[in-house]
Amino acid sequence: MFKSPMEVAVYQLHNFSISFFSSLLGGDVVSVKLDNSASGASVVAIDNKIEQAMDLVKNHLMYAVREEVEILKEQIKELAEKNSQLERENSLLKNLASPEQLEKFQSRLPSDVPMFLEDQPLVSETQASPITGGSAV
Repeated sequence: MFKSPMEVAVYQLHNFSISFFSSLLGGDVVSVKLDNSASGASVVAIDNKIEQAMDLVKNHLMYAVREEVEILKEQIKELAEKNSQLERENSLLKNLASPEQLEKFQSRLPSDVPMFLEDQPLVSETQASPITGGSAV
C-alpha cells in the first residue's frame, strides 16, 4: 500500500489531522486525498495539506476570538450600565446624608480606599429642603 516511510507518516498525519479538526469543529469531517504518486508530487501534496490544515485552524481561531470578543463587549456594556447606576445611587446617597453621617462614614474607611466623597460638593440641609415660605397660587 505505502511505498516509503514518508507516505506512512503522511497517512498518519492525515488521519490525526482529520480527527483533530473534526473534534474542533464538532464532528465536521475534513477530507483531503493523499497523493501516492512520485515523491516530488508527494511533497507538494504534503505542503498543500499543511496549508489547508493551517487555514482550518486559522478560521477556527478567528471564529472563537470573534465569539469571545462579542461576549466581552456584552459584559463591558453590562458593567458600564451597572457602574452608571451605582454612581447615580452613590451621588443620591451623598446628597441625602448629613455632614455628620459623611464624617462618620469617612472615619470608618480604611486609609487605602480613595476618598471619592471629598471630590463631590455637598448639598447643605437648607439647599436640600424645600422652601416653606410664601404662598402657592
